[in-house]
Amino acid sequence: MTTPTFILELREHIGHAPLWLTGVCAYIVDDNGLLLLEQRSDTGKWALVSGIIEPGEQPADTVAREAKEETGVDVIVTDLVSVEADDHVTVYANGDRTQYLDHLFVAEVAPDGCSEPRVADDESLSVGWFDPDELPEPMTASSRERIAAARDFLRRRNDGDARAQFTFRGTTIRR
Repeated sequence: MTTPTFILELREHIGHAPLWLTGVCAYIVDDNGLLLLEQRSDTGKWALVSGIIEPGEQPADTVAREAKEETGVDVIVTDLVSVEADDHVTVYANGDRTQYLDHLFVAEVAPDGCSEPRVADDESLSVGWFDPDELPEPMTASSRERIAAARDFLRRRNDGDARAQFTFRGTTIRR
């Protein structure tokens, strides 16, 4: 995975010490309800499109940027599903340690944008549209959890459920 320049610069000062990062992932659907997934080059597992928020960047803009950079698909963000802190520290092969605050969004293909996925950078081995009931294997556990959360959110939203769909680690925030 390509490490953003700002992280490399921080690592020059803090070495491998734990670094708190904010990230995004997106449940991206097309007009037919198919889900956009990428097969990650670092693990070989299928996952939702995700990435690290750059300094000064809005989280929803990060979703659109990462979708375009990783899959070539143009998207618009429609909903924020959840904001959750990972409860574990990720340790990378080089010794870097991070913990993430992740924003889960729902997005759809932009009306006048590209909808044909392609491997657009070195972070993906493959990309494609999938039926959410027939997910490819192997898949990251975090993506499975986030897919379930997004589908539950969309079901409640589409049912006109007046309860808020936005959650913080089990705590519902009412809209």
